[in-house]
Amino acid sequence: MRVINYHTRNVDYSKGGRQRAASWDLLRIDCEEESGRITQCIRQYLGRRLRKRGVVVALCGGVDSSVVAALCTRALGPERVLGLLLPEMDSSFKTLRMSQSIVDHLGIRVERHDVTDTLEAFECYRYRDEAIKRLIPNYGAGCKCKLALPSLLDRQTPRVFSVVVESPTGRQRRVRLRLETYLQITAAMNCKQRVRTTLEYFYADRLNYAVTGTRNLLEYDQGFFVKQGDSMADIEPIAHLYKTQVHQMAEYLELPPETCESLPMTDLHPLSQDQEDLHFSVPLDVLDICLYGKNHGMPPEEIGRIASLEAEQVERVYRDIEAKRRSAAYRHMPPLLIESADHLSV
Repeated sequence: MRVINYHTRNVDYSKGGRQRAASWDLLRIDCEEESGRITQCIRQYLGRRLRKRGVVVALCGGVDSSVVAALCTRALGPERVLGLLLPEMDSSFKTLRMSQSIVDHLGIRVERHDVTDTLEAFECYRYRDEAIKRLIPNYGAGCKCKLALPSLLDRQTPRVFSVVVESPTGRQRRVRLRLETYLQITAAMNCKQRVRTTLEYFYADRLNYAVTGTRNLLEYDQGFFVKQGDSMADIEPIAHLYKTQVHQMAEYLELPPETCESLPMTDLHPLSQDQEDLHFSVPLDVLDICLYGKNHGMPPEEIGRIASLEAEQVERVYRDIEAKRRSAAYRHMPPLLIESADHLSV
């Protein structure tokens, strides 16, 4: 289990007994100045361009959505912020508990809408389970699953997705995925984000509110979002902030300690799963400093000294950053127009 102390930037990796401590000052920001800049942008954009009365924030219990909710509350006041809880059959109890704690902490309004019935109507669970049964025929009632990628820092393990299945007795089995199986599972799970986004805009339209995104820079840059799902938003308050900086903001905004220290979970599959396991394949604090180094032209050797990595490992992360950017380009693309419509831009 990895424990990250984002306040001191000292990171203890108890897995494998490896410990490291490094300076992360490159990623330190002036939170007072930055929060003022963000809140001013929220107020101006809502009032002058969107002409909306408030914002909807979909809360998932993590630090990103909590920081966005807190910044919007500072910008607009709690009466103009709606927290939206959108659980489904696979959601963990912890997600709801932590989301409600943020609602209580900020004093904002809240709506809860369970999307299980909608997802069942789309047959999302059936398509997912059907794909898994092609590989593991005895997968069924009481079983849990998740997708997983091996660590990018381990050069010996092929970079191929696997499905991890846990039986009702707690026994786990890991099987490499074929492409068609991976695509079907992913398509089914992407429906979760698209259904949730539809509901965000329902509540926003009903109140004449705007929808806020909750992606940080790692997610935005590296394509950890669903096209026409959680990529859809009217404003993205923290898409320019590294994950480490989001945690700094959480501390500055005096969010509950459990929120400030929480690891980013996907909450997409019945088995507990963090973002590193599903997409990034590198500890997020390591990816933060590597992405910073990549963006600022820093040599792998220099980043390696900061992150206690070999230069070859940093080079591997740099290559993966570029590969994910190429893959994410499609998700960022607007619809193709046969003729230019520049005169419609605002």
